[in-house]
Order: sequence, then C-alpha cells, then structure tokens
Amino acid sequence: MIITSTSNDKVKDVKKLIKSASYRRETGLYVVEGIRMFREIPAGDIVETYVSQGAYPKLKDDILGCISEEEITFVADHVFASMSNTNSPQGVMAIVKSKKPAFTDIVKGTNDFVLIIERLQDPGNLGTIIRTAEGAGATGIILSSDCVDVYNPKVIRSTMGSVFRVPIYVSSDLLNDIGRLKEHGVVIFGAHLSGNEFYDESYENSVGFLIGNEGNGLSSEISATADKLIKIPMCGKVESLNAATSVAVIAYEVLRQRR
Repeated sequence: MIITSTSNDKVKDVKKLIKSASYRRETGLYVVEGIRMFREIPAGDIVETYVSQGAYPKLKDDILGCISEEEITFVADHVFASMSNTNSPQGVMAIVKSKKPAFTDIVKGTNDFVLIIERLQDPGNLGTIIRTAEGAGATGIILSSDCVDVYNPKVIRSTMGSVFRVPIYVSSDLLNDIGRLKEHGVVIFGAHLSGNEFYDESYENSVGFLIGNEGNGLSSEISATADKLIKIPMCGKVESLNAATSVAVIAYEVLRQRR
C-alpha cells in the first residue's frame, strides 16, 4: 500500500505525535526521523515505519537491515514532506514505543552519577545533555515533570541516538526523589552562582548534580537540597554557561576523576 493523500488518518496521527506532548504521553508513542537514528532504534520498539517512494531505493539496504519490507508503509514523496518535522526530510521515519524507566533504573547504589534537571525548556539543550550523559558515563538522568518533553522531536534529534540508551526518569516529586538519592548515599551538588569552585571537589563516589532552568537557574527550594553548591569558574565578564555546556564541563570532570 502507498499513501498518496495528506488527509490520510495515519498521516494525521504522525503529525499529532510530532506536535503534541500530551498525545505522545497518552499513546506511549513518539516519532523518530532519519536513517541514522532509525538504525539505532532498539529491536522490538518500532511500531510502524514510513518510507518515501523516492528515498527507498537508496535507503533500502539500511532499512532492510532492521525490518522486513512487509513492515514498511510506503508514502508518496509530497505526503512524506508534509509529515516530516525537518527542513530536509531523509525519507524514513518510525513510530516508536516510549520507555518509562523507574527511579531504581537510575540509582544502582554504587558509584552512581546522576544528572538532575529542573524546569529545562529548550529541546536542543536537553538533547545535548542526554548525549553528553552517555559520553561521560552518567548512570542516568532525572527530569522534573515541568521540563520539556524528552520525546519532543527536537530533543530526539539532538541526542543522536543516546535517548535509546540513557535511562531517563521523569519525577513527579523532585524534592522527594532527591531525598531518595541521599538515602542511597548519593552526594548532591547544586550548580549555583554562589557555590564554591567546582574543580575543588571530589566526585569519585556516588554523586548527583542539580542543573536548573536556562534563564533562572535552580529554584531556591531545589538548590536548598544540595549538600554542596558548586560553580564553574569564569573569566572575563561571563556570568555563567548555558545548561548543556555546564553539564558537559561537569560531566567530563567527573569522568576525568574516575579514570
């Protein structure tokens, strides 16, 4: 079957999944675009695959390395372009089952390294943080429930596949979950302008790092839970780095110390 109309119900459903975080939560599904990301989707997580007619000949070998041709829904090129959330569609997208890691998937009890993100709103920042978390060996990420949706298409693209491998727990009660981290022996560091110099601390044991909103940083309520406040030293007149850059600096210092 080839979908040739932009008013097709399946096309409308894909567009709704791309645009609506509430619909993604309701269905437990999200959209992944592009052949590189498609190749990294875990086996069994793909619900449906859409491929544009024009792109299939050049993508065929890569696609059939993941699924059979019988599992593909073919789409006319103009219809695929209307479904896509990118300026230059690559011709393949998948509907994927979302995962819901539990708190216990994040905290193992030995040498934990957890990133705790409060009220982050920029999808590119969150995607970069997820990718950095994998690169630096973080055991997982805890997001406050008012962060940008982890399955936002821009977040997914920015992770470059790390979203499939890094446990990400969305907390409905961040204060309570920070307390649970402490019960597991995790020392909580808060990134804060009034903190002590970040490089003076040891991160070789179980640690968690509080990272705040792009514009306002951590709320006073959450920063008060930190065992220690830290700041990245700045030269010139720069007051702070953006959230994703701050996480990269912090995460790779943890990796350096642990190596």
